[in-house]
Amino acid sequence: MKIALLGTGFGQAHAAVYAARGDVEVVMFGRDAEKAATVADRFGFASSTDMDAAFEDDSFDLVDLCLPIPLHAPYVLRALEADKHVLVELPLADSMVDAHRVAEAAARSDKQVFVDMFERFIPADQVLLDAVREGAHGRLEQLTLWNLTAHLWPGASLGLKALPLEAMHSDMDLVTRTLGLPQDLAVTTVARGADSGAIDATFAFDGAAARSSVSSLMPKAWGARGGYTATFEHGVLDASSTMGFDGKPTGTVTAYTADGARELDLPPADQYAAMIGHVMDVLRGDAENEIAPDSVLDALKLTLDLDGKVNKPR
Repeated sequence: MKIALLGTGFGQAHAAVYAARGDVEVVMFGRDAEKAATVADRFGFASSTDMDAAFEDDSFDLVDLCLPIPLHAPYVLRALEADKHVLVELPLADSMVDAHRVAEAAARSDKQVFVDMFERFIPADQVLLDAVREGAHGRLEQLTLWNLTAHLWPGASLGLKALPLEAMHSDMDLVTRTLGLPQDLAVTTVARGADSGAIDATFAFDGAAARSSVSSLMPKAWGARGGYTATFEHGVLDASSTMGFDGKPTGTVTAYTADGARELDLPPADQYAAMIGHVMDVLRGDAENEIAPDSVLDALKLTLDLDGKVNKPR
């Protein structure tokens, strides 16, 4: 399979996964020829600054979009018009109008569209979703999510303007997939300049509550840490994880019930490799698409509502 990888920033996380596979050929596209060549050489890929070729060259099977958020929706639509499969970094779009346009175009197309909802492939998150779906501990009554990080990615802003769409979207996916859309949303923020901040969001449901806290105020030595506490009628699931520059977390989940505490066995966690592996499985016909645009609309709506509370409507 030949892949056009657009973007030399976060695209490097996808590039590392592709480089470890033996079934893909990748060309990395960037606007800066020197940077694109330098990054591509690191992974053994070819490089190009001709973005049009990603869509017009018939040899490309999949377009992987790791570009600024305002370009996500228009470039997904362009890929579909060019008869390409497409993988797009989250969020799918920066407006619900554009998100619905993409979802509708994907539904009409015979090509696959994937949104990088990588957290759906984190084993600890899968444990939570399985428990809710199976009713293993009764009804979910309270969900607390947290993610506290240092600045691990040089040059990336983690201020209030960036945090909702770029750091909280995954939490909003967990909230909507376990509890649905909330009846009410309240937000508290802290800013340390333009590039560091913290957001605490609370969500009200009928008979349940949720909370999501994110912060980029941590010192470098902290790294990145996160997790959740899910309180059910008949038990609690408590998860924690740590992550470094490689984007590969280590994590634990402990179940607390009337029988005591038990740490659950989790498979090795590499959510980006698992997400891209899922993309390849779907394109080979071995799996159904679990990260299609229509599956992310509720999470995106809640993310945009949260962003509107923090930054006013875009």
